[in-house]
Amino acid sequence: MTDDLEGGCACGRLRYRMRSRPMFVHCCHCTDCQRQTGTAFVLNALIETDRIEVQSGDPRPHAMPTESGKPHTVFRCPDCGTAVWSEYGGLAALRFVRVGTLDDPQALPPDVHIYTRSKLPWFALPDGVPAFEAYYDSRTLWPAASLERRKAALG
Repeated sequence: MTDDLEGGCACGRLRYRMRSRPMFVHCCHCTDCQRQTGTAFVLNALIETDRIEVQSGDPRPHAMPTESGKPHTVFRCPDCGTAVWSEYGGLAALRFVRVGTLDDPQALPPDVHIYTRSKLPWFALPDGVPAFEAYYDSRTLWPAASLERRKAALG
């Protein structure tokens, strides 16, 4: 995989480029993600906001309700409504890019499966990928370089 990954919305008006590999990729099976995506789970590539370059279009923020009550903003194409990334917990320095909006989504397989307590029973978790009933301690799972990037982004 190259460091630069490009993606966009369904109508093609919104295009973006990730200027580096993400810090980590989550496959989230929580009921919020299921409801908001209309599917069994979502793949999110965690990356610093300043490493996402919007090439065309103007992603619009939409506040989403969450089970936890913490802020969750989904950024969508204003024309077709495709969700391209999210901001969780009001942390504007980090974005969760929807892997499915990449031109080559197979380039970013999940590093971890989270909130498996609510995964749909017909989905079999793959061998060799860590899985957690809820969230996990990133200090024990993330590569050191990714932890340093997150620390730098959050100050």
